[in-house]
Amino acid sequence: MRLRSFVAAAAVTALGISLAACGGSDSGDSSGGSGGDQTLTYWASNQGTSLDNDKQVLTPVLEKFTKDTGIKVNLEVIGWNDLQTRIQTAITSGQSPDVVNIGNTWAASLQATEAFLPFDGDAMSAIGGKDKFVPTALATGGKEGTDPTSVPLYGLAYGLYYNKAMFAAAGLQPPTTWEEMVTAAQKLTNPAKKQWGMALAAGSYTENVHFAFINGAQNGADWFDAQGKPTFTSDGNVQGVLRYLDLMQKDKVANPSNAQYDNGTKSVNDFATKKVAMVINQNNADSSIVANGMKAGEYGVVPFPAPSGGKQVASHVAGINLSIFKNTKNKDAALKFVKYMTDPATQTTLGKPFSSLPVLKDAKPVFTTDAAEAATFQDIYNTKSKPLPLVPAEDQFESTVGKAMNGLFAKIATGGTVTADEVKSVLKTAEDQVAAGS
Repeated sequence: MRLRSFVAAAAVTALGISLAACGGSDSGDSSGGSGGDQTLTYWASNQGTSLDNDKQVLTPVLEKFTKDTGIKVNLEVIGWNDLQTRIQTAITSGQSPDVVNIGNTWAASLQATEAFLPFDGDAMSAIGGKDKFVPTALATGGKEGTDPTSVPLYGLAYGLYYNKAMFAAAGLQPPTTWEEMVTAAQKLTNPAKKQWGMALAAGSYTENVHFAFINGAQNGADWFDAQGKPTFTSDGNVQGVLRYLDLMQKDKVANPSNAQYDNGTKSVNDFATKKVAMVINQNNADSSIVANGMKAGEYGVVPFPAPSGGKQVASHVAGINLSIFKNTKNKDAALKFVKYMTDPATQTTLGKPFSSLPVLKDAKPVFTTDAAEAATFQDIYNTKSKPLPLVPAEDQFESTVGKAMNGLFAKIATGGTVTADEVKSVLKTAEDQVAAGS
């Protein structure tokens, strides 16, 4: 999603063109009133095992909101491959929902369009106040120093899942460093038996850019400077990307066919069906793992390890935020909905089926009954995570760097060799594209 498209949409809004909320009640006004005849349109992201699964989970939750407030909710669940494009189209066309889930990494880019309602003092008070949120989670809501245009809904963090039986049979302990992880993966790789140490979503640009960011951060590198200018080609970023590519290239612990895995679910499924010993994924992988027949006690989780001497960054601050389109005709009703979705009871109800981490202070993880796993992920989220760059060009960073890595993995998968110089070259191309589009 290009920022210039967002800016164009913001310019349309500035001209005063009416942007009617798709599905919103034309008769409803911004006062919200009793909500008796109001209908909100809500675009939810795919959090469960399927779009239908999300509908099954969310429908009773939304029905309770309607019962409590009289405000109806038209729900549409949208897959991650389509959500960003749908939001972009909504901004440019004006055919927008009232409330939408966003990947929290998109917050600053979407904020720059001026198409979303700022959670200023009054709006923030209406949803219960900023103090109810985990500070790390709330920090993802927009550019630092501004009123956020999104608030946390579901917290997520990456962890390294490992198969306990495979590790025990090989006499291995869960890895605490990158070097230990690679050594374990090599011991557990046997291509002749179609057994691999790790599975990677190497064809997913979003997964790839997340690991570019995390590996760069472990090296102490940033992707943008204090002025928001891209610094993609720093040595720390180049070496971080190469280290991740080398899991398939030099270390040979990932099946080259992983270059075709265009989403994280495919790599998780390989882990759940015991084709691989390890997978790096967010904590919402639990639902897919169990759905594929692996019992909770058969796997463990540790933080995604850094190289010896590296910075202990195990994840970006991952998760889903809620935003309200500024052009909604149902502002107060939308604020009531956001308050409801971020209330403790609703968060607890949704935390287990969507395997999310708490975004509210003092809340306990409920996505797993494994106390050790819950504590590991909560610690990663609270203390070992770093937000992706909170700059308007963040969406372009994801697209350009992630897709460049897709191409590098594809080259490796077809027998080619990728050098540090080549990584630096493709990152320079991406950097130039982002600089030109900012």
